[in-house]
Amino acid sequence: MPSPYREIFSAPGAKAFSGAGLLARLPLPLTHMGILTMLSETTGEYALSGLVAGTFTFSMALLGPQVSRAVDRHGQSRVLPIATGLSALGLAALLLCATTDAPTWTLFLCALLAGLMPSMGAMVRARWTELYRGTPRLNTAYSMESVVDELTYVISPALAVILSTALFPQAAPLAAGILLVVGVALFVPQKRTEPRVVPRAEQPSGGSSSVIWSPPVLLLALTLLFGGAIPGMVDTMGLAFAERQGDKALSGLVFAAYALGSGISGLLFGARSLTVPLPRLLLIGVTGTALTTLPFLWVDSVAGMAAVVFAAGVFFAPTMVVTMGIVERTTPEHRLTEAMTWMIAGLQSGVAIGAAVSGVVYDAFGSTAGFSMGIGAGALALLLALCALPMLRRRMDTASVSVDMTPPETEAERAQPLSGPSQL
Repeated sequence: MPSPYREIFSAPGAKAFSGAGLLARLPLPLTHMGILTMLSETTGEYALSGLVAGTFTFSMALLGPQVSRAVDRHGQSRVLPIATGLSALGLAALLLCATTDAPTWTLFLCALLAGLMPSMGAMVRARWTELYRGTPRLNTAYSMESVVDELTYVISPALAVILSTALFPQAAPLAAGILLVVGVALFVPQKRTEPRVVPRAEQPSGGSSSVIWSPPVLLLALTLLFGGAIPGMVDTMGLAFAERQGDKALSGLVFAAYALGSGISGLLFGARSLTVPLPRLLLIGVTGTALTTLPFLWVDSVAGMAAVVFAAGVFFAPTMVVTMGIVERTTPEHRLTEAMTWMIAGLQSGVAIGAAVSGVVYDAFGSTAGFSMGIGAGALALLLALCALPMLRRRMDTASVSVDMTPPETEAERAQPLSGPSQL
């Protein structure tokens, strides 16, 4: 592992909360793909399975920021156990309904409740921010977290398909519920690294409304929404192509290829010292994402799709790192967890929409139409990034002057310039 990644774990408690956070975030992609695989196995309908899986992911995208907003106000240790318990209850009810052939509407209702699953990626990033705010290590930590996110998308979807096809259809959502409870139970007791709750008296006025109405947060979340539709399309189309070749387990190659491309680029990105401004890096990343959707039109096999999605994944992790960097620099400290969760929520909403729409389109019109949905989503993400660029540049210039970036580190580290994409 490169030296910058070793250094970020030197802080007391960093390894412990990062490890527990990894365990606790595995359930998100495991649940999404588990529902998709479970219902496609039991009903044979990709449209229904995609819609129910999308309902879960979209519910989490809407409810997750509300959970994180409560975390900003009351602390992780008070809010996470409640949200986790309710989400686990929804998953258990979903399994029961799927097993007993309950009415279709109950599947959607249970998926909605399961969407209270806390956004553990935002919780972990909030702890890294508390440790390394304003230092070069924060960019490295964000890069590593994006790679960890991709690692979960390497492990969880493939694991979901294996569990629900080799054991029994409900195996993957059941495993997700267990991992969620265990991971959060290990994460919450680590008080030493928990971000402090800013008292209401110390918070600036005008902070009662949701941070989503901040222009940078809103535009970046929408950009990630359209960008997220691409991996959502990959989820559904990967399963469809694998089934066409007679083995759904082959879809794991497609999911792993996307995450592998993103993970490698994320590690390299976090280890380098760059001087390119964040808004420009955002535009480069979104442009690359949009362009790499075009080769999908020529895909005709699982192997071909794996090669194409590897190239598409190269732009994903760096773009996510840059996005989080912009949010961290332009959002008040006492609202940062909610703002980061909105970024993840935008991505999750895109995944939900992409999976659901591509499933319906594929069932009705075939693979070319399903892939075209991802190409259109990439074009819309690029359009949004172009529109947001001038505003983001102004906000970043203002933040560099008005935000106190004095880090809680040594005088030597205070004298270092910010490295990576955080430098303007």
